[in-house]
Amino acid sequence: MSKRQKGFSLIELLIVVAIILIIAAIAIPNLLRSRMAANEASAVGSLRTINTAEVTYSTTYPTIGFAALTSLGGTAPCTSASSTSACLLDDILTAGVKSGYNFATTAGTTVPAVTYLSNASPSVYQQSGTRYFFSDQSGVIRYNGSGAAGASDAAL
Repeated sequence: MSKRQKGFSLIELLIVVAIILIIAAIAIPNLLRSRMAANEASAVGSLRTINTAEVTYSTTYPTIGFAALTSLGGTAPCTSASSTSACLLDDILTAGVKSGYNFATTAGTTVPAVTYLSNASPSVYQQSGTRYFFSDQSGVIRYNGSGAAGASDAAL
């Protein structure tokens, strides 16, 4: 009787490795696009939250009007709200960076401030996102795919 060896040949193993590499080459770009889409959706949601916080702030503090991003937050746990620490946004968003996007909100220069501008830009363009977002006191969120978004760009 002859012994029969059981197992895989080198060629069979190489074919399996090649198939796995082909699948990975297809899946990884899709994963990155999905992550960028999720970051962009998070940025739009964060701008909506900032818009709501600005309206709430200007209603609560009518002599001040709209506020900068840092004034809309507060130190956790937020036990008492004030005009400099309104406790309307979480610490992550008021720090200015969330889900691969940088956020900046500035209030108008008049007192009370009747305008504000909010911008969201990808932390690393074409890695964390491909679109820039903008919103102001109108509440309309606008986007631009090639650079900083502004009031004249297309609305979502």
